[in-house]
Amino acid sequence: MTTSRDWLGWHEAYADPASLLSRRLAVVQERIGEVLDAAAPGPIRLVSMCAGEGRDLLGVLDGHPRRADVRGRLVELDPQLADRARRRAAAIGTDVEVVTGDAARLAAYADAVPADLVLLCGVFGNIVDADVARVVAAAPQLTAAGGTVIWTRHRSEPDLVPTILGWFAAAGFEPVWLSDKSNGYGVGVHRYTGVPAALRPDETLFRFVGSG
Repeated sequence: MTTSRDWLGWHEAYADPASLLSRRLAVVQERIGEVLDAAAPGPIRLVSMCAGEGRDLLGVLDGHPRRADVRGRLVELDPQLADRARRRAAAIGTDVEVVTGDAARLAAYADAVPADLVLLCGVFGNIVDADVARVVAAAPQLTAAGGTVIWTRHRSEPDLVPTILGWFAAAGFEPVWLSDKSNGYGVGVHRYTGVPAALRPDETLFRFVGSG
């Protein structure tokens, strides 16, 4: 996975609480919190693709009563962003592994899936449509039966979100929640109704193009 975008600079938008990224982050965190609150007793497995600094998940786990139950893997290619996530995970005392590696390669998730919560946030807006379809089709390899996928995608025209909904349905997922288009961003929640598929570790799902 390659891209020339300055991802450290891109993350600076989170410092502005009025920015689109900050407002989307708050919604994603709400949805993550709801999944953790509703989870059955026992371990909660999760994976995060292109995790960045891990703001979405780690911001929720910090102080959450289910924090000790969470086991998972955050995958991020940029070493500085991955290091920030790793240090924050350690600081809040959560047993979440941060891997510096190519999140497009399914091998990055070996021994961490199927997961109860799969985060595909900040991915779909930065890859071509065919690769979005490929990621959704591969989601059954990452998601446990009854597990939840939370994903994001901008709502700029041409709006791909309605098509993404169809791709999730075809992959065996049912819709749980979708943000309103007027917000300017898309956050979706889907639940997997099928049986987890075997992981194909040799498969590469996408190439980042950094479109937004």
